[in-house]
Amino acid sequence: MLPVVGLRSLQRRALAYSMSVEHFDVVVVGAGISGIGAGYFLQKESPNRSYVILEGRDDMGGTWDLFRYPGVRSDSDMHTLGYSFKPWTAAKSIADGPNILAYLRETSSAFGIDKNIRFKHLVTKAEWSSERAQWTVTATQKDSNTVVTYTCNFLFMCSGYYSYKSGYTPDITGLQDFNGTVVHPQSWPKDLDYAGKRVVVIGSGATAMTLVPAMANTAAHVTMLQRSPTYVVARPDHDAVADVLRKFLPSKMAYSLTRWKNTSMQQLIYKRTRSKPQQVKDALLKGVRDALGPEYDVDTHFTPSYNPWDQRLCLVPNGDLFTAIKDGSASVVTDHIDRVDASGIVLKSGNRIDADIIVTATGLNLVTLGEMDFVVDGEAIDFSKTWTYKGLSYSGVPNLASSFGYINASWTLRADLTCEYVCRLLNHMEKTGTQKCVAELRASDAGMPERPWIDNFSAGYMERVMHQFPRQGDREPWINPQDYKRDRKLFRDSPIDDGVMKFSKAKSLV
Repeated sequence: MLPVVGLRSLQRRALAYSMSVEHFDVVVVGAGISGIGAGYFLQKESPNRSYVILEGRDDMGGTWDLFRYPGVRSDSDMHTLGYSFKPWTAAKSIADGPNILAYLRETSSAFGIDKNIRFKHLVTKAEWSSERAQWTVTATQKDSNTVVTYTCNFLFMCSGYYSYKSGYTPDITGLQDFNGTVVHPQSWPKDLDYAGKRVVVIGSGATAMTLVPAMANTAAHVTMLQRSPTYVVARPDHDAVADVLRKFLPSKMAYSLTRWKNTSMQQLIYKRTRSKPQQVKDALLKGVRDALGPEYDVDTHFTPSYNPWDQRLCLVPNGDLFTAIKDGSASVVTDHIDRVDASGIVLKSGNRIDADIIVTATGLNLVTLGEMDFVVDGEAIDFSKTWTYKGLSYSGVPNLASSFGYINASWTLRADLTCEYVCRLLNHMEKTGTQKCVAELRASDAGMPERPWIDNFSAGYMERVMHQFPRQGDREPWINPQDYKRDRKLFRDSPIDDGVMKFSKAKSLV
């Protein structure tokens, strides 16, 4: 038996711990599109559950708060990137970053979600105890650099899929010798003056194609330097159908109809790229030729070696990239970099591009479930050794879900569905009096063929890290289909207790 003094000491320590650790039914990590959506659905569909949203940055918005480069915008229409429950009513369907951020703030405030957000709380670790059926979540409060601790019954990861620390820059010989300014779009300086400057944007993805026309307005000249072309499609930044519907219908009805129309078109086009890739390719290239004229070398600069949607298509609103090329304020060079010297870039062809500013629009560093450690009953989790369950949970990892959107459609479409499923799961556990849920492989799943987390997608930023992501199988529910129509059935209609997701009570209650 402990002495009285020792017993009292333990009691005081236990009391201090209980006072310093906050408990919520659900901890949501990240206050971007997914996290704000999670707050809404938890309030609406699982109102008996308490929740908190932990956000490492100073403000909400995720992507739309982080990226501040010229012209930053979405290449998804806002009738599908917007939430199912909050109509997008602005005139532009293809919106810029500041307007998207304003929409997220408005949504958060309108539904009281902002009251549940803890900013400057950088989550570093999550530890699961089967004994208590709880996660212990550790975060650093950045203002004071103090460690804070939360416990929760369920952990919902809404932190996105790329590192917020830095973007991806490949090794470029001599880049350190450049006498001008080198900047990555993820870390854009507030005071960067590019007026009258010669700018080279390295890359051919969505960011590069946004930067080039935006900077061309004031720069002396902007060159987009690419190793290989990307499929590019121009479309108006206004949705004509949405404009008409808003005139005659209530905003929610107009928004829903436009959302259905655009979602259906996205899926139709994507499926057409799978079934008739050459037909889609010909149509895309015709659009570019019509925009740039018969004299432009479309074969060299805008004809990829892969089929459409083997990598993402790039959207240019109102053809702004093509306009900049035609008026001479921008140009495209397709070549490989040999080295960078003090005044510019020397190419493998022997040509060079003089520059005052080099922008490395070379991609993102992808991460699995944020940059944090996960431990289950004392064992560190390597997510690459797990199987994905419906693309939102992971074999052997209890009481956890993550939001990962579409690469072939708007992110929010899948984020909404994921939130709906999580609420169904939580409500089932409340109804059955269970505290633990975990996906486990069936005997029939033994020897199941392995596929990458994202299948049939050859983009470099994905291929660099696919080995770090969970595996996908060849059968439900061990799939991440990236198919909105299929996901609606998988998330909304399939039974929660499906024989794969196992439910039990906490060991301490047994």
